[in-house]
Amino acid sequence: MELEMAVRRVREEFREMPGLLLTPAQATRLWGLEHEMCRAVIESLVAAAFLRWTASGSVTRAGS
Repeated sequence: MELEMAVRRVREEFREMPGLLLTPAQATRLWGLEHEMCRAVIESLVAAAFLRWTASGSVTRAGS
């Protein structure tokens, strides 16, 4: 799966499920991505200010 497609898919998942909070390991399992691809997706969405890291090491939608 290409990075751009994965980013779009993950963005939609977070839009559809307000309050979604995932660790990188949970995200990897939920979306069926390889660890490196999942990390790249998360980092891309964090850089775009769509997601943010929590103090516990999870990601959630920025502004939530």
